[in-house]
Amino acid sequence: MIEISGIGGFILLILDLWAIVSILGASATTGRKVLWILLVVLLPLLGFIIWLIAGPRAGR
Repeated sequence: MIEISGIGGFILLILDLWAIVSILGASATTGRKVLWILLVVLLPLLGFIIWLIAGPRAGR
């Protein structure tokens, strides 16, 4: 298990918060948003990477 603490943990927290805000602003359905948010919250590093690659994009 990878333990992230200190400045790395803080940076990951900021990135996860950014991902969650972006997910909430996306044009995806509510169910898909909930699933993406759960993924990012339950698996912070892996969830963020998966969201970055395949997640819903915010409406512009």
